[in-house]
Amino acid sequence: MQKRKQIEKTVQIALCVMLLVCITAGILVLYTDLLKKDEAEAVVLKQGSTGQTIKTIQSRLKQWGYYTGGVDGIFGPKTAAAVRYFQSRNGLVVDGIVGAKTAAALGISLAASSTSYSNDIHLLARCIYAEARGEPYVGQVAIAAVVLNRVKSPSFPNTISGVIYQPLAFTAVADGQINLSPDNTAIRAANDAMNGWDPTYGCLFYYNPATATNAWIRQKAIHLTIGRHVFCV
Repeated sequence: MQKRKQIEKTVQIALCVMLLVCITAGILVLYTDLLKKDEAEAVVLKQGSTGQTIKTIQSRLKQWGYYTGGVDGIFGPKTAAAVRYFQSRNGLVVDGIVGAKTAAALGISLAASSTSYSNDIHLLARCIYAEARGEPYVGQVAIAAVVLNRVKSPSFPNTISGVIYQPLAFTAVADGQINLSPDNTAIRAANDAMNGWDPTYGCLFYYNPATATNAWIRQKAIHLTIGRHVFCV
């Protein structure tokens, strides 16, 4: 009889442990789902964002008559205005930002956009750090602005990585400094440029007169000077 009671007690303990494991697993699954939902809701595309998803947004807005600008993958003022127009006509919050609800109305997913945008920011910051660390802050933003201006130009690749890794385009790529880890200042400068700050007013080129050996770039008219760099259209 005592042995039977011990067996029953062992079974009860085992059942309690199994129940506890199941409850814990359920809580973990629920918590993970909530985290994923929060992350999805946190992803937004706004002025300064770039990438293939922006091209998709621009293409759809253009097809539906909300947008008349170019499909260049850069979320500029015209794209923001088109998004606001779309939002106003579709019962959405009119803020010019593509969040979860606006994305759903456009029929797109934001899941891949967050990673793409983060990668662009990091690569741009690496370029800034490699090319202009030690320069005034506005000069660091200017380097990033030149990269973004090239992305917009039909004369250059239409992605940040394409512009930066275009053969012979940047000394920092050739000498390997592009692989250095950027500091917080470079990351902040990259974000400011992506959000629309262009201290160069549209320049596509820059160089350091003290070190540049390329005769071709020295023939270009200098538009302005920031720190040790001169900027040309």
